[in-house]
Amino acid sequence: MAVDNHLLWDLPTRLCHWLLAACFVLSWWSAETENYRLHQWLGYTVIVLVVSRIVWGFVGSAHSRFADFLVGPGRIVAYLRGERSGGSGHNPLGGWSVLALLLLLLLQGVSGLFNSDDVFFDGPLYHAASASLRDTLGLVHEVAFDLLLGLVCLHILAVLYHQLWRRERLVQAMLRGRASGRSGRTAPVSAWRALLIVLLVALALWGALRLAPPPPSMMW
Repeated sequence: MAVDNHLLWDLPTRLCHWLLAACFVLSWWSAETENYRLHQWLGYTVIVLVVSRIVWGFVGSAHSRFADFLVGPGRIVAYLRGERSGGSGHNPLGGWSVLALLLLLLLQGVSGLFNSDDVFFDGPLYHAASASLRDTLGLVHEVAFDLLLGLVCLHILAVLYHQLWRRERLVQAMLRGRASGRSGRTAPVSAWRALLIVLLVALALWGALRLAPPPPSMMW
């Protein structure tokens, strides 16, 4: 039980969570409907959000930092044996699933930069890679999506289990930042710090893509 009534998950963490969820669904839909322009911009958004969230995991609010919810194998085994997680936020398994989701989303987004539909659309870095690398990253893009789909389904099932069976108000806490029995120990840091991080990451991505070589027909 937390000793104070601060926010458990700060506004940047909650916004990132729900925006990534929306991007994942819309990315699937845009790929299925061959809306590749939207798919491309969703990919950019995912990359910026994930990289910003990873940075936030080191400089953000206490309960948003990886150090708060990533634990060693001993704690995981103890949790599986029935011991309490000992934290207000993610349990030991949930903490590592967060990191796995972030890394897979980043892999999905970056690999998509090298993709092409072989007809109308080329990714921004398609012409910066060799044919063999493009083929490899195309396969990575497909496999990463399948892994993401499985992990997202497990995530939803785990949330439903804790929400409905164990009566833990996870959804309420992720919506409002806190819920009955789930609050933080320390006050969150300023959300302006997160906005600055997002802007810097977006600028870095824009700069990197500007350096990408154009298609051969546009080089003259």
